[in-house]
Amino acid sequence: MKHLLTHIIILLTAVCNMAAQTTVTGIVTDGKERLVGANVFIIGTIDGCLTDSLGQFAFPTSKTGEVTLKVTYMGYEDYSHTADVRQMTHLTVRMKEQATTISEVVVTASTFSFGKSDNFKTMDALDVVMAGNSCGDIVAALQTLPGTQKVGEDGKLYVRGGESEECQTFVNGMHVLVPYSTNTENSAVRGRFSPFLFKGINFSLGGYGGEYGQALSAVLPMETTDMATSDKYGVSASLVDWNVGGTKAFATSSLSFNAALTSMGLYDRLFSQRFDFTRPYRKLSGEAQYKKEFKTSGVLKSYVGYDLTSVGLHVDGRHLSLKEHNIYANVTHKMSLNRGFSLFTGVANSSVIGDIDDAVAAGDHYFNFRNEVHLKAELRKVCSDVLKMSAGVEDYIRHSRLSYETSRYHLDYNILATHLDAQWRVIPRLFLNMSARAEMMGTDWLLMPRTTLSYVPNKRLQTSLVLGRYSQTAADDYLAQSRKALGQSTADHAILSVQYRTANTLLRVEPYWKKYHHLPLLKNGTYLPQGYGMSRGVDVFMENNFKNLTTTLSYSYNDSERCSFDNTQPCMPDFASRHNLRLTAKYGIGRTIIGLSESYASSRHFPQGKTPAYNSVDANLTYLLSPKVIIYTSLNNILGRTNIFRFDKMGSPVTATRDSFFYIGIFVSLKNNKAYDISNF
Repeated sequence: MKHLLTHIIILLTAVCNMAAQTTVTGIVTDGKERLVGANVFIIGTIDGCLTDSLGQFAFPTSKTGEVTLKVTYMGYEDYSHTADVRQMTHLTVRMKEQATTISEVVVTASTFSFGKSDNFKTMDALDVVMAGNSCGDIVAALQTLPGTQKVGEDGKLYVRGGESEECQTFVNGMHVLVPYSTNTENSAVRGRFSPFLFKGINFSLGGYGGEYGQALSAVLPMETTDMATSDKYGVSASLVDWNVGGTKAFATSSLSFNAALTSMGLYDRLFSQRFDFTRPYRKLSGEAQYKKEFKTSGVLKSYVGYDLTSVGLHVDGRHLSLKEHNIYANVTHKMSLNRGFSLFTGVANSSVIGDIDDAVAAGDHYFNFRNEVHLKAELRKVCSDVLKMSAGVEDYIRHSRLSYETSRYHLDYNILATHLDAQWRVIPRLFLNMSARAEMMGTDWLLMPRTTLSYVPNKRLQTSLVLGRYSQTAADDYLAQSRKALGQSTADHAILSVQYRTANTLLRVEPYWKKYHHLPLLKNGTYLPQGYGMSRGVDVFMENNFKNLTTTLSYSYNDSERCSFDNTQPCMPDFASRHNLRLTAKYGIGRTIIGLSESYASSRHFPQGKTPAYNSVDANLTYLLSPKVIIYTSLNNILGRTNIFRFDKMGSPVTATRDSFFYIGIFVSLKNNKAYDISNF
């Protein structure tokens, strides 16, 4: 009887519990389709379930009275509904797609980025080395991109109809006065910096924010690598350069160094060339970095680099002898403050000393010293999910001294600047970046508003409209000759950018327009700020990634004219070519990577006539001999075409030192935990 009574009590209790339970039911949708796998539950309990393949949910609960139902789904805002549990049947839950926060959006209008910064597509140092016939030169690698123009006689970056001086380089946010190594006239130069230094390279063809100044056309900001956590050492050697370097890691800091010798002596003896060198081109360079992380979320980075370049050339009956010292150093510090603020401070110094004998005529001597100190401070804050702001001040302190025969000058001036940037998510898919930069040179203030409106409907498509004004001080020679009357030239940019991305393809189309004001113009023997110009065109970039094959197409159309310097009537600049096309392909087979590229540029116009079209087919091969040894070889202009870059004043064609260039190098990691990582730095 006792056991029977116990069973009756248990049965009655179960019946009562079943009577007290309520089944919560409904569907989850985003307004267009039902959502599968949404998490539905009652807050404060373990009662809940996931929606099925039809977006439906149903689960029992013993809760009574008023409860709160919550629904979560990745990519959507959380949903909450409070009511009496007996009313939670046959519910229709409509989820709202979660808006992208201002910290997550990346506007790529008119910017190509390589490395691991800012969530862009990645391209590491090895990719830079293997880009066409770059031979490890960042500048040559960037010339595979649309918007750049082929100017083979100096090898510098010319962007969208702008002079090479209109593209400025920044390392860790700090300005570099002279980013190229020197060379004789009508010889291509190289960038001063090794690609192995940087984790991120952001090449902006125009329309950049208020942080960057003193650049009429483009900026090349580069971010050095973070603090190393392990030791690594490496060496590399080729027919033209030899490198040794490495990194020593400590608990909260790291110290890196690199030393390199570049010499064309051996190569000139092995392969014929057109110039009569009395002393082969040589460059001795050294670099060092120190990085430290502080417990208070602060990061200190310092960099110092020095190179000495020399070359001798017999030309026009004189023995030209060129020597240049180039020193660059910077120190930057980033730290987090209270309430979401962060502070950036930096100082950089650039010094360039040029010394040339027989520069223009036998027996003459040219000496030029240039120095710049760049000071910068910037305060940044993410105010909310829809707004982030930054404000900064900086000063460019410049000194220049020239001595050549009867031409001498001492020039001192500074440019004080301030900027304010605001990035605002107007609505979930519409972003507005507004900035204002003000610069003062002497007593003249110049205000430059800039804005970017971007629509990002999904991860595949992005459209942007960029408008802004940009400025740059005239080169020191012209500024000194005019006794600082030239002031600053300006350029107005308008860019429309459309980018579409799929899993294997990236397509970008960018029409642009630039208008120049106050360019230096020679009148009656004096340079006046009365020059003007225009540049317009369209850039197209397409990249396709297959299993083992990557192909790119870069095409640029440019229509530009200028009235500046000694061109008193508007005409097409002699460095500009209307059409530029670059096709590249990279294919991997086991440990071997094969690269092939085709470069084409239409004619350039000179008073002596127009040049034939430029054309070069280049090939390269990389073999991964072992995880610590990489062999790289390239041959540019494999068809041996003699490309004419320009005409000199006598009407004679100017060509390269040699029609083709062969390069082979070996990169060895002596101590490194990563496979296939070039460890010179």
